Amino acid sequence: MTPRITPRGPVSEALLEALQTGPSAPSDQLRRFAALTAEALDAGPDLLTDEDLQLTLFVLYGLHYGGTVDADDEWEWNPELLRTRRSIERVFERQLRERVPVGDLPEPTADAVAAHLFELTAEDGGPSLSRFLAKKATEEQAVEFVIHRSIYTRKEADPHSWAIPRLSGRPKAALVEVQADEYGGGRPERIHAEIFGQTMRSLGLDDAYGAYIDNVPAITLASFTMMSMFGLNRSLRGAITGHLAAFEMTSSIPNRFYGNGFRRLGHSEDVTWYYDEHVEADAVHEQIAGRDLAGGLAEQQPDLLPDIVFGAAACLYVDGLAGLHMLECFEAGRSSLREPVGVPA
Repeated sequence: MTPRITPRGPVSEALLEALQTGPSAPSDQLRRFAALTAEALDAGPDLLTDEDLQLTLFVLYGLHYGGTVDADDEWEWNPELLRTRRSIERVFERQLRERVPVGDLPEPTADAVAAHLFELTAEDGGPSLSRFLAKKATEEQAVEFVIHRSIYTRKEADPHSWAIPRLSGRPKAALVEVQADEYGGGRPERIHAEIFGQTMRSLGLDDAYGAYIDNVPAITLASFTMMSMFGLNRSLRGAITGHLAAFEMTSSIPNRFYGNGFRRLGHSEDVTWYYDEHVEADAVHEQIAGRDLAGGLAEQQPDLLPDIVFGAAACLYVDGLAGLHMLECFEAGRSSLREPVGVPA
């Protein structure tokens, strides 16, 4: 069952209204959607925090993933929607590149790139959301954390999988090796997205994808839409490989803390399995993603090295902002959600 999505402004409202019509017949609604998008972009929005445009991007990407919005499958390749989506993506990408400096680049060798990415991902010495969850979070805060993470994790691995047909040789083999684990190694009950679904159910949450779309803010959506943009655009294949490398390199230790936090709150393996699974798996994945995927791609196509580093840095930047939003709200004693849900009974 697809979620019911509430518009957050004129652009997302126009898109959701258009998707309720038949895609075969051009309509004034599509032209209105395009015009409203252009008007919104002309106003100079911050794409990371703009609720209306982030929801719009989320819905547009949902047409490719499926299960996100109730719309005819033919909408996926509608040229007007694609054209309008690209106009948003161009601004989103430009703003990310302005805010995320690449800095000095390593040599385009597997070892040098891996070493650079490990150094990059080890630099963050700021406040730690994972340590807060481990030591201080209340049950309600822990549940909110899971709600935020569900936007990506119930689609876990899918954004990065768009890159598989866009790679070849060593980096392609590396990506498939990592993704095979993410998808359970042929065992559906071990698909990471499904394990996370069990975590949600055990916490009394609805594990249907997008059940909490209306609850999460733009910065949470931005974390998912950014990796979707990287994955769905061949021109950004370097960025999506760098993103995955950074994602894996910053996963193992935080997941240990998350699991410990839920144990501290009295939860058993039905909740912690997802986090415990990633402690070991991602310690292996980070090596593959750093050297064979990102490093292998840099050796194969040195011209993509700046984008590989950019993708990794953008992952750290945007996920850091999403985590900081939660942490600041939790420490201030207020909900991190647009619409709080409380502790499920």
